[in-house]
Amino acid sequence: MSLIIIDTGCANLSSVAFAFGRLGVESEITAEASRIQQAERVVLPGVGSAPYAMQKIRDRQLVPVVRSLKQPLLGICLGMQLLFETLEEGDQRVEGFGVVKGHVGALDTHSNPSPHMGWNTLSTVKKDSLLNGIQDGEYAYFVHSFAAPIGDHTLMKCDYGTSFSAIIRQDNFRGCQFHPERSSATGSRILKNFLDLPA
Repeated sequence: MSLIIIDTGCANLSSVAFAFGRLGVESEITAEASRIQQAERVVLPGVGSAPYAMQKIRDRQLVPVVRSLKQPLLGICLGMQLLFETLEEGDQRVEGFGVVKGHVGALDTHSNPSPHMGWNTLSTVKKDSLLNGIQDGEYAYFVHSFAAPIGDHTLMKCDYGTSFSAIIRQDNFRGCQFHPERSSATGSRILKNFLDLPA
């Protein structure tokens, strides 16, 4: 299994690599287009600011590379959000990869503290092989202030003041708003399911 973790220049790449290592799969961290294109599985991690992340990705000329991928790709946290058409952060509107229709905006937490940080439960919206063995009510670890609404792309949702997409899919592109690499057995199962997806 060839697994590439895209070096976006703005993520805790080592923790994602360690999580796959615990599953017995060695990964490569790179921003080299040819290595990404040849991989059997691709992970797009991300933390921090969407404008900064997309600028780094554009600087590395990776937007057309990611858009053209046909193999399974998993976006994590900000990496998932960047798969959408547009993202809003403060007074900035950022163009994402656009492989998933929709807009990512500030999460309306109502009376709950912001950002949404800590363990929260998942609820199934649609079945998918990424969710094999994952039950409603299982916990995942979130750290975010922005979120994607529920839509045709939503596989699982979470509620924190407002319901939002916790896991998404559009064709070969999937994403987790939470951090599977920090989500104990639930996260490990999702990463294993990702590795087991048909090419």
